[in-house]
This record gives sequence, C-alpha cells and structure tokens, in this order.
Amino acid sequence: MDSQYQALVSRQRRFFYSGETKKIAYRVEQLTRLKDAIKEREDQIMDAAYRDLGKSKREAFLTEIGFLYSEIKDMIKNIDVWAKAKKEKTPLTHVGSTSYIYKEPYGVTLIIGPWNYPFHLVMAPLIGAMAAGNTAILKPSEMTPHMSAVVRELVESTFEEEYVAVREGDASVAKELLDQNFDYIFFTGSVEVGKKVMEAASKHLTPVTLELGGKSPAIVMTDADVKLAAKRIVWGKFVNAGQTCVAPDYILVQEKAKRKLYKYLVKYIKKFQGIAAEENKDYPRIVNEKHHDRITALMDPDKIVYGGAHNREDRFIEPTIMDKVTFDDPVMGEEIFGPVLPMISFEHDYEVIDYVRNRPNPLALYLFTSKKETESLIFENLSFGGGCLNDVLMHITTPHLPFGGVGESGMGAYHGKSSFETFSHSKSVLKQTNKFDIPLRYSQSEGSIKAMRKIWE
Repeated sequence: MDSQYQALVSRQRRFFYSGETKKIAYRVEQLTRLKDAIKEREDQIMDAAYRDLGKSKREAFLTEIGFLYSEIKDMIKNIDVWAKAKKEKTPLTHVGSTSYIYKEPYGVTLIIGPWNYPFHLVMAPLIGAMAAGNTAILKPSEMTPHMSAVVRELVESTFEEEYVAVREGDASVAKELLDQNFDYIFFTGSVEVGKKVMEAASKHLTPVTLELGGKSPAIVMTDADVKLAAKRIVWGKFVNAGQTCVAPDYILVQEKAKRKLYKYLVKYIKKFQGIAAEENKDYPRIVNEKHHDRITALMDPDKIVYGGAHNREDRFIEPTIMDKVTFDDPVMGEEIFGPVLPMISFEHDYEVIDYVRNRPNPLALYLFTSKKETESLIFENLSFGGGCLNDVLMHITTPHLPFGGVGESGMGAYHGKSSFETFSHSKSVLKQTNKFDIPLRYSQSEGSIKAMRKIWE
C-alpha cells in the first residue's frame, strides 16, 4: 500500500521538476479552472455540507464557498508581482554586488483537511499551494464522507494527478501519506493530531504549517456595547453549531455587565436559531455521535442557565449557556467545539491578563470595549493567533490579514499573500561583479582588521 503513495509523490515530483508549475501563466490558468470547477459544483458542495453537518445552503455558501472566490481573485490579481524576484539593499561591505530574494515553490505538498469546514479548509490552502507553483496531494476528512467525495470528484475532473491528487480514507491513509518525503505539509485539525503530524514531518525535516485550535475567549467589558456584543458573539459561537476553531469558546465578562449580556445572549439565540432550535432545519448538527457524547459530557446541569437539550440520534445539541463556571470545570479543560457557551465573570480588567496567560495561547481572542486603554492592555499583553475588537470571526474572512496560531494553537499562517508566502521558500541570491575584486577579505595583516572594523562599525 505504501508504494502507491510513494509512486504518486514521485510522479508529482517529476512533474514539478518539469518546470510547468513555475510558469505564471500556468498558475493563473489552473486557479481559473479551480474557480470554474467550484462554481459548477456549488449545489453539490452545499448538499454535501447539509448531509454531513446539517448546514443550510446559506451557511454552506458563506462558510465553505464564498471566501474561496475572494482568495482566488486576490491570487490571480497579484501572483505576477509576488512571484517576481525582489531586489534588496546591499551593504557597503559588498560593494559591486546586488542582492535578490527569489520566491521558489517548495515542490510536492501534502494538505490534510479537517471535518468542520471540509471543503473550505482543504481548498483554501490548495489555492496558496497552486499560486506558489507547487503540486499537491489532498487528504480530506473521512468524518465528512459526502464532502470528501465532492472534493475527490472535483479534483479528478479538473486536474491531472501528477499536479493535484486526492486520497480518501481514515487515519491509516493519513499515516501512510505522512511516511512519504514531502516538501511541505499543511495540516488543519486538533492539537493531538497536530503533534503526530509534526513528529512524522520531523523524520524528513519537512517544514509544516499547523492550524490547530484552543479555547478562544470573548472578553466583554462594562463599557462595551453589550447588546451588539451579544448579537455578534451568538452569531460567531453558534455558526456550524459551534464547530469552528475560532469560535468564541467562552466568555469573560465584567461582573457589572453580566446580567445585561445574558439577557441579550438569550434574545439573539432565540432570534437566530428559534425558540425550539431542534425544529430549525437550518441549525447545523454535530458531526457524529462520538462528538455529541464528548460535548454533552462537558455540560454540567447545575450550571446550565439556558438550553441544554440534546438528541444523540439526531446529533442535535441545543445552543446552551452555562454560568458560574470556574476554570476547574470540565467544560474549561478542553476546546468545546460545540454549541456550549460558558460564562466566567471578573471584576478588574487586569484579572483577564492572568486568566488567559495561565492557559495555552488561544487561536483567537475577541475584545468588546470602547476604551482605548483597555484595548491596549489586552492586545499588547496577551499572545494569541489573531482576533477582533468589538467583533468575532471576521478577521479570518479577509485575504489581507494572515490567519494562524501561536504556541499550542498552531504555527505558520495563510490567507491571501500569506498563503503565497507560506508555500514559497525565500531563496537569497547575491550577484557579485567580476569587474573588480576587493582584496580586503583575503588580507592576513593586522591593518585589515582595523579596516573591516571601520566598515562594520
């Protein structure tokens, strides 16, 4: 079995060495073909999202398809500029020479996608890999089989396998792929699996991007527009039934704002998901029974102040709010990745610094305040992948901001130009003149040290 993957990697490497993928015209042509292929299959993509995760057409287009068009458009518009060798400054010590940075594709790349956004989070890194001039092998998640089949059909109908290929299957397929000698690996998923990916990559010293997760806080200060904060938090938390790596995982709310915030959280849950969310056909379902059981085990009935209903057979969990939660509760021990929203209150803004610092760096952080001082305190003193002031999730929807984690929430970043940079190696080249040769570097005299010191100091 291993030999088939080895043979595929070898075929892709031969094609990469042909130089075809490095041509700008070729990259633009293939990105255009990808965009057309996605457009032709919008209905199949949205249907697969519904069958796997219960997503409505509107949510499926918003979270799986729309952003990809923006990414491709941005790539096609800028690829010739980004790919061009860039002239850099040259110091006085190198007089007569010129310095350049060449953007060079890595070669054969492996992209392993997750199940929560099973189309978007395979295609978005693929766009970056193609734009940078690489070949790619995709491994979509087996936990969303309908979308995996759509990804396979789209790729097989659009590209030759020597350029872009798909391999479906469970963790054993991912392991066999990871045993191969790739030039770059891009993984989106859990911290636990991310560690295994990095370990496998280390055997070949393969560079990696890891897009992981973590417990991303939403911090609500008394001076915030609490009503609007609640509206935006509810939208961001319960899209895809909370199965979003950058969803607000829990709320840190200043004590004086808690009652008001809770009132509006309930209001907007009812407005967006309905009083009986189980009857709402547009409300997504949990990916499988295993994750349903994991999430419901985190729910403490004594601390649930809204929601709490669930149906294992239907993979349904009602939007749920928990109050008087402590950091010792099971719900705060891991990323929830579901529609459960714990609230923890605090008195003083400096307490937030300790709360967040004492835990692994979150992938996202959302601050709701109207004070510049609070904004500076939080953003300048806490480490997190990215985030928003007075909003949630929206930082990941622009191609002009890099998206990625830090520490346990991941390494590397992508989107827009950052995707191109991620899948490109910056190759430094110094072009030296032959018209003259400065003898200083060859000199063995003590005077040469004085001369060099003069130049460098």
